[in-house]
Amino acid sequence: MRRLADVQPVLFIHPPIAKGCEPPAGIARLAGALQGAGIPCRVLDANLEGQLHLLAQPRQAADTWTRRAVKGRDRHLAALRTADTYGTPARHARAVSDLNRLLAVAGQAHGATTGLADYQQDQLSPLRSADLLAAAQHPEHNHFYAWFSQRLPELLEGVRIVGFSLNYLSQALCTFAMAGFIRRHAPRTTIVLGGGLVTSWRQRPGWHNPFDSLIDHLIAGPGEAPLLKLCGAAATTGRGTLPDYSLLPLADYLAPGVILPYSAAAGCYWNHCSFCPERAEGNSYQPLPTLQAEEELHALCDRYRPILIHLLDNAVSPALLRALAERPLPAPWYGFARIDALLADPDFCLALRHSGCVMLKLGLESGDQGVLDRLHKGIDLDTAARVLRNLKRAGIAVYGYLLFGTPAEDEAAARRTLEFVVRHGEELDFLNVALFNMPAGSDEAASYATAPFYEGDLSLYTDFRHPQGWGRQQVRRFVSSEFSRHPAVAAILRRDPLLFTSNHAPLFAIAGPTTLEHA
Repeated sequence: MRRLADVQPVLFIHPPIAKGCEPPAGIARLAGALQGAGIPCRVLDANLEGQLHLLAQPRQAADTWTRRAVKGRDRHLAALRTADTYGTPARHARAVSDLNRLLAVAGQAHGATTGLADYQQDQLSPLRSADLLAAAQHPEHNHFYAWFSQRLPELLEGVRIVGFSLNYLSQALCTFAMAGFIRRHAPRTTIVLGGGLVTSWRQRPGWHNPFDSLIDHLIAGPGEAPLLKLCGAAATTGRGTLPDYSLLPLADYLAPGVILPYSAAAGCYWNHCSFCPERAEGNSYQPLPTLQAEEELHALCDRYRPILIHLLDNAVSPALLRALAERPLPAPWYGFARIDALLADPDFCLALRHSGCVMLKLGLESGDQGVLDRLHKGIDLDTAARVLRNLKRAGIAVYGYLLFGTPAEDEAAARRTLEFVVRHGEELDFLNVALFNMPAGSDEAASYATAPFYEGDLSLYTDFRHPQGWGRQQVRRFVSSEFSRHPAVAAILRRDPLLFTSNHAPLFAIAGPTTLEHA
């Protein structure tokens, strides 16, 4: 076996397009694990670099909006990297809107719909494996080809393994275009595909791999152990090294400083909610020991001096919340938490605020108790009301998540959700309003008459016949024409940061309550 010192470097790529406001946690974690084992790494945030490359290109402006956007491009980029911008929501919205316009105009020549948070390509769907393979066969048709065809060859020099971190559908077409280019340019390179979307594909019922002609390895779940094994190193149990963000362009992200993403657990500790994708995919809960997570967070803060910490867990565990309350972090932080008795304690919420918590994302889902019970959410609405009041008094912003159209809901229940939101409108700073998609692999799906939801062999969801006739069309009409137009709800929705939504919302919260009141 070769000495580890002789191992060729591994290249990790975070592909376009995702929100470019923080470094990608996945490839930073993998780079830390491999380098800790003596395996050299290179990393490429192709999402950020690719977007910045497109924004920097000369642009012919045929309309007033595009001319304005071209003129203000450098000013807008600087604005998103300046803290004061997040105290002036109109300035933030103008910068995001104009930069998004420049990407959209650039994409038109390539038959692509490109933006700061999305990528689509004419005639190709990320839900069809044949279309992803077509993107690989003709990478020159991809909007980012002119950039990555120049950027990748220098990074591929001496590299034997390339790993892509594919987490979102908006990244899929670009991932396969880049993989196709690599297969053509460096045919002996081993191409590995991992990330959240790949994990979901692998867990689909009846999964078979349509990509074996292009991709050498598809990894589901945490990738450290499989990659270490692939490199000929001993796989460790658990996580023994810090994520390495130093290889990424930390000063270039669209934020006023380093936002540090950190995951203390895989899976969800609750894991009872009906129709939850985590549960449907059979993903187990794998937390780090609380003391290790706490020590890693403090060590990462010492090393990178972030302006904000983003806790990526599906729900931050009560044990970690208590640890953070007892030993405050040196930077503000936010993340998902469950509505439970812990947050119903006003003194604990104050302790969280003193620990640096500026925002919590709460998956309320419904304002009807019967719906919550049938979904096994484990949420009591009286407790939820106390939690919202406590967080408001403590000065912690709330980003609430609602889900309409579940099998447990009917129109009357949806209206009770509206009533709940109106009653607590002063305590909800932001809202994410979504329509229910049934996971194709959920146990409950077998109880309903289902039909294909999206065309494509990679679709993760299925349509279904609602047991109470509360169909998707009726739900969409209610949400758009009644729920979202209620003055109390509309005021909350207007505060949501354009395109960057919950990723930039805590920066608004840090800027102060006046920002939230006048957004």
